[in-house]
Amino acid sequence: MRTVLGRQPRAPGVARVCAGTYREYPSWFRLTMEIKKSPDGGWGWVIVLVSFFTQFLCYGSPIAVGVLYIEWLDAFGEGKGKTAWVGSLASGVGLLASPICSLCVSSFGARPVTIFSGFLVAGGLMLSGFAPNIYFLFFSYGIVVGLGCGLLYTATVTITCQYFDSRRGLALGLISTGSSVGLFIYAALQRLLIEFYGLDGCLLIVGALALNILACGSLMRPLQSSECPLPEKTALENVPDRYSIYNEKEKNLEENINILEKSYGSEETHKSTSANGDWKHENLLHKNPTTTAHTKETETYKKKVAEQTYFCKQLAKRKWQLYKNYCEETMALFKNKVFSALFIAIFLFDIGGFPPSLLMEDVARSSNVKEEEFIMPLISIIGIMTAVGKLILGILADFKWINTLYLYIATLIFMGLALCAIPFAKSYVTLAILSAILGFLTGNWSIFPYVTTKTVGIEKLAHAYGILMFFAGLGNSLGPPIIGWFYDWTQTYDIAFYFSGFCVLLGGFILLLAALPPWETCNKQLPKPAPTTFLYKVASNV
Repeated sequence: MRTVLGRQPRAPGVARVCAGTYREYPSWFRLTMEIKKSPDGGWGWVIVLVSFFTQFLCYGSPIAVGVLYIEWLDAFGEGKGKTAWVGSLASGVGLLASPICSLCVSSFGARPVTIFSGFLVAGGLMLSGFAPNIYFLFFSYGIVVGLGCGLLYTATVTITCQYFDSRRGLALGLISTGSSVGLFIYAALQRLLIEFYGLDGCLLIVGALALNILACGSLMRPLQSSECPLPEKTALENVPDRYSIYNEKEKNLEENINILEKSYGSEETHKSTSANGDWKHENLLHKNPTTTAHTKETETYKKKVAEQTYFCKQLAKRKWQLYKNYCEETMALFKNKVFSALFIAIFLFDIGGFPPSLLMEDVARSSNVKEEEFIMPLISIIGIMTAVGKLILGILADFKWINTLYLYIATLIFMGLALCAIPFAKSYVTLAILSAILGFLTGNWSIFPYVTTKTVGIEKLAHAYGILMFFAGLGNSLGPPIIGWFYDWTQTYDIAFYFSGFCVLLGGFILLLAALPPWETCNKQLPKPAPTTFLYKVASNV
């Protein structure tokens, strides 16, 4: 096989990917890339196991932060709205920074990112044990731990998708339950640690447990391998001539050389005028063979600089074209009325649906529920029922006779009604029942990728999902503080949860209206843009 960088043998069992469109390459100068086939098993099950424990260890404390929320209220004496920012940042920062997280994983790989993020999560939790005020927690627990969780989520999902193809749905479903199981266990564990070691000791121990993420990350053996070496300087010299991204004339290269010659000539003139006038010595230097060789090296150097300047121009133009295409694709997405309603619905859902997992313990205390009545922490009930909801709703989504979009809308409407019923719950039993219902309906996260895929198509999934996750993170960050401010204003959670239920119901009905008539017709409103191609001169016999 003849490639652009020379002759390279193909390894057995390895498929070579080579095409003429830019989107298929991680960087424009890597025109050949070798990717091993997804094994759908084998070491992939080890990846599933360590990804499960990674999400269990990193998301256990941030999702079960409601137990710590009560302690922080007593320790710092701040308002509920301000204190709620800690937990909301821990959940929202990772989603808001999802583009950065994806860039880090694609640039460095899942294993290094996981190990680095393990230090972030563990360090942030341990630092929070020494927090002198609530503002320090905004940084240590909210930003540091939240960013680490976002990186870990992206790394675990990415490497799992690389190892699985036909069983990808099962593998992703298994690792996603790690956060729900973590919520169930960490809610009781943190309460127990606070009783024995206090709030500071609890955070130190939980941070030490998070160091086990480093061991999980060391087992994330990368599947993708590229045997093509990076271009050397000699290969770089031929790039502008052999791979023209834009149809430009060769005179650009000559113009660059002329500019350099003028600059070089002015420099020589300056040197000659500053000499002492020793013309004889100058003539001897011109007759010297070493001077002739130096002149040739200078010409070669000028040619290299000109070619590299040409290379930079082409790269800048390609980047600009890439950004332009991204904006055009984003505008095309928002022309789809179902997608526009979907991003509004996910934003309102996270504003109203996320606060119960953070504030339910304080709701019970505000309702004068005695601690002796607590058979199980309410947050633990939410966590275990979220795992059940993910599995059951995921199974229902696989039935052909069930419209996944309408199923998702139904979960939003029922969740809005359950949130409006919280002010009427004045006992542990009723709060536990509502917590179970809310936890089950929160499992609709498992079918959200299905809904996005059906709305925009598989070719637009990554782009659309990134936009939706950004708005989800924004809702996560704003929801709990808004509910806390309502309590600080009215000294009751009644109006706060009426507001939460209204937000979720509003999002559900907006999405329902956008989905009528049947949403298959809405898919036709999103035209498929013509593929953006770039001109490459690829060697034949590939």
